[in-house]
Amino acid sequence: MTAEIDNIPVKPLSEFKAALQCKCPKCRKGDMFIGGMYSFGKKRSYANCPYCNFQFEIEPGYFYVAMFVSYAMNVAQMVTFAVATFVLTGSESPWLYIAILLGGAFILSPFNFRYSRVILLYWLTPNLNYDPERAKKPYKELMQ
Repeated sequence: MTAEIDNIPVKPLSEFKAALQCKCPKCRKGDMFIGGMYSFGKKRSYANCPYCNFQFEIEPGYFYVAMFVSYAMNVAQMVTFAVATFVLTGSESPWLYIAILLGGAFILSPFNFRYSRVILLYWLTPNLNYDPERAKKPYKELMQ
């Protein structure tokens, strides 16, 4: 499944690699987010794909579901941190656990924000698949 840009075949990114790089699920070329994950400045997502003009928020309130995905990611991370803290320190001090769990949640919140939306769009939204026609450069110009 290759798209052609200027008559040169281009192999699209794999689904996992595109998701890992936070690319649009339709064209796998445009970025979903403005700026870096841990950079200073804007930390938000584009409304539409800058490459193919796909609207990321499929319906109003669509990304509220991403909060549930983020919650599941937070629970998994906190359980992992708690077990790792117990194994590495053997401490029973609740203050140590509170500091590590809250610190870990704070540090990983930009990661959870991005990848909860990516997981929602790539794997939890039915009938949202890669479209090789959108990967062609003229697609955005044709739609305008």
